[in-house]
Amino acid sequence: MRDNRSLYIYFGVVLVGVIFILRLFQIQVLDDKYANAADRISLRKQTVYPQRGLIFDRHENLLVYNDPLYDLMLSVPIRISNIDTASFCKLLEIDRAEFDKRLNAAKRNSFRGKAIFKKNISNLVYARLQERLYEFKGFFFEIRQDRNYKYNSAAHLLGYLGEVSRKQLDRQVEEYYEQGDFNGKKGVERFYEKELRGVKGEQYFYVDKHGLDRGSYKDKKLDKEVVDGKNLYLSIDIELQKYGEKLLANKLGSVVAIEPSTGEILALISSPFYNPVKFNIQNRGSYYNAAINDPTKPIFNRAVSAPYPPGSTFKPVMALVGLQDGAITKNTYFGCRGYYKLGRRTIACHYHSYNTSLQKSIASSCNTYYCNIFKNMMQSGKYENTEEAYNSWRRYMRSFGIGGELGIDVSVESRGWLRDAAYYDRMYGEDKWSYARIISLSFGQGELGLTPVQMANVAATIANRGHYYIPHVVRRIENQDSIPTKYVVKNHTLVDPKHFDAVIQGMQQVTRTGTASAIAIKGIDIAGKTGTVQNPHGKNHSAYIAFAPADNPKIAIAVVVEEAGYGATWAAPIAHLVIEKYLSPDTLEVSSRASLEKKIIKSNLIPYKYRTQRDMSLYAE
Repeated sequence: MRDNRSLYIYFGVVLVGVIFILRLFQIQVLDDKYANAADRISLRKQTVYPQRGLIFDRHENLLVYNDPLYDLMLSVPIRISNIDTASFCKLLEIDRAEFDKRLNAAKRNSFRGKAIFKKNISNLVYARLQERLYEFKGFFFEIRQDRNYKYNSAAHLLGYLGEVSRKQLDRQVEEYYEQGDFNGKKGVERFYEKELRGVKGEQYFYVDKHGLDRGSYKDKKLDKEVVDGKNLYLSIDIELQKYGEKLLANKLGSVVAIEPSTGEILALISSPFYNPVKFNIQNRGSYYNAAINDPTKPIFNRAVSAPYPPGSTFKPVMALVGLQDGAITKNTYFGCRGYYKLGRRTIACHYHSYNTSLQKSIASSCNTYYCNIFKNMMQSGKYENTEEAYNSWRRYMRSFGIGGELGIDVSVESRGWLRDAAYYDRMYGEDKWSYARIISLSFGQGELGLTPVQMANVAATIANRGHYYIPHVVRRIENQDSIPTKYVVKNHTLVDPKHFDAVIQGMQQVTRTGTASAIAIKGIDIAGKTGTVQNPHGKNHSAYIAFAPADNPKIAIAVVVEEAGYGATWAAPIAHLVIEKYLSPDTLEVSSRASLEKKIIKSNLIPYKYRTQRDMSLYAE
């Protein structure tokens, strides 16, 4: 028995030994992943950053291109020895104290076999240091891409780059970004980040115990090829964009122009604007605080992010909804004594003839006419109560793209304001409010707010007789067959196309005999609507929507000029000049319109309280 036990122990020991030997053979001879893992302890990964995609306008004029950024890196483990520190500091234009400070920071913040010693080395310092870099073992450069701009224009639309935040690093799904990488922060740079950024390449090097390179790893076995970003072709016309900015200079507001037949944005302007080069990686540190402290908010994109009450520019939509709902017909007249009386409340109206038709109500901007439309809708026998009638009215508005994000490809878009019935229940009490409480909605005031891009989309929708394409600035993406599907799909309103002609005729009368007739353009039939928007914080805003030519629209436009007064005084002239520039660039009526253009360009409408607090270096070339 004892001999058997000894035999079992003997065989057990032999078996365990054989298993260990076989496993070691597999690890060391048959399977090289453990060898690779060991090697990686002595590897340094160097990132090869792709060329970011270029950006062009609709005529393929270059807008945005790349400039190299040079980051001086250190291999890890960091063991600086036998280098001429004094010469190194002189080349880098730092002193010894700064050298020690950066070296200690690099030791604390190493990442994947490397650490940043100094970011954004200038071209001059890079060239000077690169010639002698072999003397300073352990140091190497990584080259990234900054943005530069062909024009001092379109800053809000284009956006800018910035360093990836810690939150973005933690939340990323693809694990594409590393600490210190850049990505798009605003505008199309952010929206089309994935297309523009490309795919980073990787190179692996053997590193000795002192952190010095000893050649490529296994004939570049782990290296990854870099893939450059895709070029982006936008729908904007840079010359039209520049012209609109010229007109809107020294004013607060926005201009948005759309091609109705496609939804392509021809110009998207927010003012004050800034020189985009001031916000690239190399320069932003010098200007960011000035921009943040500027009370006119030059970074804020009013075109897509600022909701305004639309004022009387809303009346064509209100007329269309009234026609569809049966509150009026195209032959309905209302009497107007210069005001609308609602209990003790009096709503003032503009001077015009007493009997007002649908077309005249648009041309003369009659508030009374639209109060009556709203009253008829809210008190219609087809609805059980005010809330049901209001919900129906709201559904019509939503079908025009009002009260929600359109889906424009320029960040960051606002939904605007279009309150639901529950909002009024909370404000006045359930079943305790009627049309009289919300009558201001009928003429574009009250709890209603549209961004300029939504206003322009309304104009494009009317131009198309009842449908729109989501406004967008992408026209083509390199090596892609199509743009995102949502931008080529028709979105139909709840208003029958048969109702649009009557309203468009009224909008044509605005520029023939109505509120904008003084600035009509000879030879171009414009359908428009002026708006003077009540502003509780200062002077009224000047607003205007239009499209042209009325029968075959090529451009739809919205203009808002803050605290500028009547719509016909500032917003409408700006819109008409932009329309003429786009439709008749070679036949611009210089003689008859030169004085108007000169007046607008030279006028400073920024409220006086802001003027002395602005840093004009933001806007300079």
